[in-house]
Amino acid sequence: MIRKAVLPVAGLGTRMLPVTKVVPKELLNIIDRPTIEYVVDEVIASGIDTLIFIISQGKEKILEYFNLDLGLRTFLKERKKLDLLKKVEEVENKVKNLISVIQKIPEGLGQAVLMAEKVVGNEPFAVLLGDDLVDAKEPCLKQMIHFHLKYGGNIVAVEEVPLEDISKYGIIEGEKIEERIIKVKNVVEKPSLEEAPSNLAIIGRYIFQPVIFEYLKRIKKSVGGEYQLTDAIQLMIEEGHEVYAYLFEGKRFDTGNKKGFFRTVLHYAQKDEELKEILQEFCQLNVFS
Repeated sequence: MIRKAVLPVAGLGTRMLPVTKVVPKELLNIIDRPTIEYVVDEVIASGIDTLIFIISQGKEKILEYFNLDLGLRTFLKERKKLDLLKKVEEVENKVKNLISVIQKIPEGLGQAVLMAEKVVGNEPFAVLLGDDLVDAKEPCLKQMIHFHLKYGGNIVAVEEVPLEDISKYGIIEGEKIEERIIKVKNVVEKPSLEEAPSNLAIIGRYIFQPVIFEYLKRIKKSVGGEYQLTDAIQLMIEEGHEVYAYLFEGKRFDTGNKKGFFRTVLHYAQKDEELKEILQEFCQLNVFS
């Protein structure tokens, strides 16, 4: 079973500057909750109770959001604000085991995952990116765990992306072995349209065997001058380790850029009856003229 999930949240969030100069992108609100809470809820709903946050200087607020604040609890209790107290307690009681690891200099996703080696130990684990949300009937990670129990190995979540977006992702090449499962033969990081072997892009959900750490130690800086996780995955494949891609069920949102963030807010707004009404009124009155 998967007992631990690694959440790399040390990135600077440059695509969302200037607000991310003072507010971690993972704490930007989607309606009434920060982005990271949606990801944490997915982890917990998938049966995992130990979360390992890879953070950098200035990102401590992410931990504070889930940690106990006795002063705030006392204040709300004394002021009889019991509804608000209940909401605060729900958040603070959400994560059973919370571990943090400091990444002094963010140098890519590969390095961030490697930082979790000592805490993860010799067992399979999940990795979830804090700015990728997946709205699904069954949590995306839970879907992946089902297939991990069947196949073992390593699993990456993928989705079909428009051709014009291919150069933004790690793209896989592989052989379909059953509905929604592909055995990966190659991974190419941010290829041009001409170089891309498919339009199946890796998103921010992974399940790894601990052997991934050995490969993360062997890779060199590549695209963007960073240690790319996809380079370690490719090296594993070349040396005989099985990697599967899972075409998940659900709708995925990238909250790490302005357009993606706005799409995410609109999506979750239309799932709330009160906000949906406001959204419909706005569209009818403005007609985007």
